[in-house]
Amino acid sequence: MSKPFFGNVKSVLSGDTLILTSPNNPAAERTFCLAYVSAPHLRREGDEPFAFQSREYLRNLVVGKTVQCTVAYTIPNSGREFGTAKLQDGTDLPDVLVKAGWLKVREDAGRKDENEEVVERLEKLRSLENAAKAENKGLHAGSGGIIEVQNDLGGPEFMKTWKGKTVDGIIERVLSGDRLLVRLLLSEKKHVQPMTLLAGIRTPSTERNNPSTGGVQPAEEYGNEAKQFVEARLLQRLVKVEIVGASPQGQLVANVMHPRGNIAEFLLQDGLARCNDFHSTMLGEKMAALRAAEKQAQEKKLRLFKHHVAKADGGNQDMIVSKVLASDTILVRNKAGTNEKRISFSSVRGPRTNEPSEAPYRDEAKEFLRQKIIGKQVKVKVDGTKPANEGFEAKDVATVTEKGTNIGLALVEAGWASVVRHRNDDPDRAPNYDELLAAQEKAKEEKKGIWSGKPNKAKQYLDLGDNAQKAKIMLATLQRQKKVPAIVDFCKAGSRFTILIPRENVKLTMVLGGIRAPRAPRADGEGGEPWGKEALDLANRRCNQRDCEVDIHDMDKVGGFIGSLYIGRENFAKVLVEEGLASVHAFSAEKSGNAAELFNAEKKAKQERKGLWTNWDPSQDEEQEEVAEEEVDESAAPVNMEKKPTDYRDVVITNIDGNGKLKLQEVGKGTAALETLMNEFRKFHLNPANKQPLKDAPRTGEFVSAQFSADGEWYRARVRSNDRTAKVAEVVYVDYGNSEKIPWSKLRPMDQPQFSVQKLKPQAIDASLSFVQLPTGQDYFADAVAFIAELTEGRRLVGSFDFVDAKENISYVTLYDPKTDNKMPGLNDSLNKEVVQQGYGMVPKKLKAWERSRAFEDYLKHLTKVQDEAKRERLGMWEYGDITED
Repeated sequence: MSKPFFGNVKSVLSGDTLILTSPNNPAAERTFCLAYVSAPHLRREGDEPFAFQSREYLRNLVVGKTVQCTVAYTIPNSGREFGTAKLQDGTDLPDVLVKAGWLKVREDAGRKDENEEVVERLEKLRSLENAAKAENKGLHAGSGGIIEVQNDLGGPEFMKTWKGKTVDGIIERVLSGDRLLVRLLLSEKKHVQPMTLLAGIRTPSTERNNPSTGGVQPAEEYGNEAKQFVEARLLQRLVKVEIVGASPQGQLVANVMHPRGNIAEFLLQDGLARCNDFHSTMLGEKMAALRAAEKQAQEKKLRLFKHHVAKADGGNQDMIVSKVLASDTILVRNKAGTNEKRISFSSVRGPRTNEPSEAPYRDEAKEFLRQKIIGKQVKVKVDGTKPANEGFEAKDVATVTEKGTNIGLALVEAGWASVVRHRNDDPDRAPNYDELLAAQEKAKEEKKGIWSGKPNKAKQYLDLGDNAQKAKIMLATLQRQKKVPAIVDFCKAGSRFTILIPRENVKLTMVLGGIRAPRAPRADGEGGEPWGKEALDLANRRCNQRDCEVDIHDMDKVGGFIGSLYIGRENFAKVLVEEGLASVHAFSAEKSGNAAELFNAEKKAKQERKGLWTNWDPSQDEEQEEVAEEEVDESAAPVNMEKKPTDYRDVVITNIDGNGKLKLQEVGKGTAALETLMNEFRKFHLNPANKQPLKDAPRTGEFVSAQFSADGEWYRARVRSNDRTAKVAEVVYVDYGNSEKIPWSKLRPMDQPQFSVQKLKPQAIDASLSFVQLPTGQDYFADAVAFIAELTEGRRLVGSFDFVDAKENISYVTLYDPKTDNKMPGLNDSLNKEVVQQGYGMVPKKLKAWERSRAFEDYLKHLTKVQDEAKRERLGMWEYGDITED
């Protein structure tokens, strides 16, 4: 006999074999067999009778306890040690097992051993064995003792029977922190021994062999620690096993209950595991406890979470939903409208375009979201930020709630969105992630939305802008119906919209009647008129994607429907005017039936100096009203004029732009007022005290003082466009019509009321030569502009204002050189005729309605004869023949 040693019993392989660990080094293991005895074996292909019972007797006695072992002999070839052991309470092994009938004394034991001590020992064991046999104990019971052991779950019947139930089990092996071999004790005669995954968690992997390379794959960080954590607490312990479900690979998913609680929670609390989202729907409400345990470890920065950075709690922000971009992405703005940002719902993804099974549902999903939240106040809690990658912009992901309803959850519940599967270490997820997963499973079961497999046919809207005949028919239909339910699909400008009418399945362009809103800038932010951007912004905030009602009155010449738009029963034209972002057009306001309401709104905006009326001078109001009345009269005049208008004005041409349009200045009261203003303007800018530059970059549409490059003088100007990189602006000199690009340093603020456009309106009038179309070819066009400039430059002329298009804000004029005698000008006296005569212009093939009026018949015939002569002479554009023949 060798010197005794102490060991801790890690596990029991059978009724006669122990696995021991050193008290000083738990990693050092030692196999120790009980001498002179044998137990039935547990085998994968089938246990021997009573093998489990024999092993259980010993397991219950010794696992987790310290034993004193004495080696009796060692097998030379294998080095296997055999001997006796004693528990701290004095229990001797194998004596107690032989006495209980769970071990047999080996028949060949001691045959060759002459040692008296051994002989005496064997006699004692055989005496105990004989007593057990006499009493039919343990192995000596004869029949029975066979337990059927199944090594997998088998078919679906197992889950039908056992899912949701709790059974006793023994942990046979620990392969990693989350993967165990568990013997389920279903009955006295039936055991199932499947590979089991701890429900709701995932631990790092342990060291393992790689069959493909033949090498060893090292353990992930904390993988071995997780395994040891579970082994120390569960290996060969009797536990309660809550059957949760099965993995796609047929492995059991279960909660394994240590006497103190769920082992998964303890692993999470110690930072040795992460939550496993794939088990969330199996666990349901029980997942919450695991998330809480994980959060504890994150806060303490334990092990796997040592680099965890806690997210700052931004709290709930009250925002307004301004646009639905997609079924999972929205634009929100603060109540003041000063801050707008793009938000995607946390952990939620709408139907994808590149997924054939999802793409057909995109429009329905977006419409579901639009109806639910557009224009509403919501609470936004940012859960994280997704950086830009693979062509996608960076974006905030957030939980969005409206009156306590979680919008992301509502989308998933209705089947209009799926739940994103996050990486294990991805912190940017919804706080109610498990609830989302459960909602998705329910939507799948109920075949809702994208899970239905039966997409509805996409709603097709007929675009009336492409179908003039249908538009005319629809006009009559809509005029009869009055206040028709509709949706604002897009805001083109403050008073111009794309409208969807679901009842009629049509899409149309709608212009608000009774008002004129400033022109909106282009998509790049350039162009437009002053206050055009603000008007468009207000339309987007109040109208875009909203349910509305439209009252159609008429149709314009380019296919746009004219009418009133009601948002929440409020006339939006009135809102625009009230905010000073549109003026009232008297004639069309009367036609729309809203004149009183609109004029009251305009009066209020003027009094409050809003928008267009910021620099409004009440003393100018009477003059402005007279001009408005003139415009109304012109608009109301019959298009088919019997008599030529006798509206002659002294004018000078101040500019010809790149489109061949003229800029006129009326000589008289206007030019006298301009001369007075310009004298004051020059004095103001010569004063060194008034040399302040612009505080900020000039805005498109802003009125400024600009120093003209040709003479160094200062003039009133409006910013047409900006080059922010070069710090150069293109400006239009509003009193003369010419434009140029100049540095920002040559601009000054024009915020003095005495110089404002409200005090004296811009003196440059947009005009076009009546009955003359300039050539489209670049060279001929340049020649035509040069010819007109030569005819008009520096000359005081008489302009016959044949027609003033109030809508387009352009005057059609025939220009004459004034005669010394005061006779009326004749057909052959106009500058328009000279342009046609020299081949620099032509009579338009398609005449406007007013041009076809009887009043102009003689003049048109004369111009046509002049044109024919120019063609014969091959002048100007006709040098190679008649360009209109093909």
